[in-house]
Amino acid sequence: MRKKNILLKTAALAMAAAFTVVTPITAQASAEYGYSYNYDYWGDVQESPDLYNVCKVFTSSDLGLDVKLKNPQGMYVHGDSIFICDSGNNRILELKRSSAESLEYVRTIDSFNGGEGEATLNNPTDIAISEDGDIFIADQGNARVLKLDKDLNYLMKFEKPDDKTLDPKLVFQPSKLAIDTAERVYCIAVGINKGLVKYENDGTFSGFVGATPVTYDWTDYIWKKFASQEQRAKMVSFVPTEYDNIFMDYEGFIYACTGAVKADDLRNGSADAVRKLNLMGNNILVQNGDWNAYGDLYFGSGGGYEGPSYFTDITVMDNDIYACLDKNRGRVFGYDDQGHMVFAFGGNGNMDGYFRQPSAIERYGHELYVLDSLDCSITAFVPTEFGNLVYDAIEQFDQGNYEASGASWENVMKQNGNYDLAYIGIGRALLRQKRYKEAMDYFELKYDAENYSKAYKQYRKEWVEDHIVIIVIVILALFLIPLSIGRVKRIRHEIDTADIFVAGRNR
Repeated sequence: MRKKNILLKTAALAMAAAFTVVTPITAQASAEYGYSYNYDYWGDVQESPDLYNVCKVFTSSDLGLDVKLKNPQGMYVHGDSIFICDSGNNRILELKRSSAESLEYVRTIDSFNGGEGEATLNNPTDIAISEDGDIFIADQGNARVLKLDKDLNYLMKFEKPDDKTLDPKLVFQPSKLAIDTAERVYCIAVGINKGLVKYENDGTFSGFVGATPVTYDWTDYIWKKFASQEQRAKMVSFVPTEYDNIFMDYEGFIYACTGAVKADDLRNGSADAVRKLNLMGNNILVQNGDWNAYGDLYFGSGGGYEGPSYFTDITVMDNDIYACLDKNRGRVFGYDDQGHMVFAFGGNGNMDGYFRQPSAIERYGHELYVLDSLDCSITAFVPTEFGNLVYDAIEQFDQGNYEASGASWENVMKQNGNYDLAYIGIGRALLRQKRYKEAMDYFELKYDAENYSKAYKQYRKEWVEDHIVIIVIVILALFLIPLSIGRVKRIRHEIDTADIFVAGRNR
């Protein structure tokens, strides 16, 4: 959570929680505020025009499958192909996307040619494709990550890391993976909480990357110092949290998400539901929004769920907007590169646009595809007119077309006057156009203290440069006038007290 006005926001959270003991505000969002919503500076839910519409829900029948999907867990988009990890059937399906309304079955990947050991897949949970077309599969049931060529010929495999800190009895269960342009593999494995398992392109294990920070309660820490060995054994160990999923963006940064974090840690900012890792494994995710990226702000129970949002997957668009899939509430949350929430939609249910157990999310351009492992379906979402306006404004700003970006944000604001990001977007566009005073007005409207400070700093500098002559004259006047007055007074005093004048007066 942002540090600015933290006491005020904490009070707002407390007041909101007091009125949402049974039913959380976000549960009401789908009923009272519509399908899509957002949060304002005060943490209140604000209705929003939908940024996405459901285009189509694809089931096994729609895809023309002889064997129905069973507990699908992973999804990956490569070019015009969408790969589905049909984990319950020990296979991967390749689909061709002709349009958002058309997915066609291409082939089934359930075995491969060559290699040693099992030549079939066992509970595949994730897949990734390299630029050269090589296929990487998290073959969890066979305790390996496979590398195959496009014709499904065996190339190599990645097995349990040779690391002395790992329990020798631990069974290697790769669950999610990502690959970079050099075909290095970054893998999440069940039971390994040291970060991402990294392999070089020759299969060599090269260490762990991006371990999540250890979080603990100080009272527990102090108590553990004085507790007996038996008492310590019963206490929760202070260990890093495992990631749930990862995604590598077009720049080679890894976005990682986890839902296994405490609600209090999310609120006070000591734990992150989303991280952006550089090559050193450091978290460089920008969070300049009023609220950190962890989904719904209120964690009441009701509507079939309780506790905070649980991010189970993440995908990133080329405009740096990242969409997080909440398997607890069945929602999708989108954030921009500054950490501002762009949209939130979805929910638990059987209707189109709602989910029973969402397990994976992918993007194709601006389109979003969500895989439901319980409903065994794929939901295709396409941007609405309002959504396209928002994306135009963001992308125009990134391209340096600030005037057009500001105009697009104004159109967004006309459709939704409660959309905070529109005011901030206009302010940022004006800031880049060096219209600092106007930018300050927009930032002030939405309590954006950080950007307001930037605009004010530049406005102050500009004002000083424009009025430098007057400033110098005023400063000189402030010093010279009193100096001159004092000098005149001294001269008059010297004249009045001079001997010649005193003697003349005494005659």
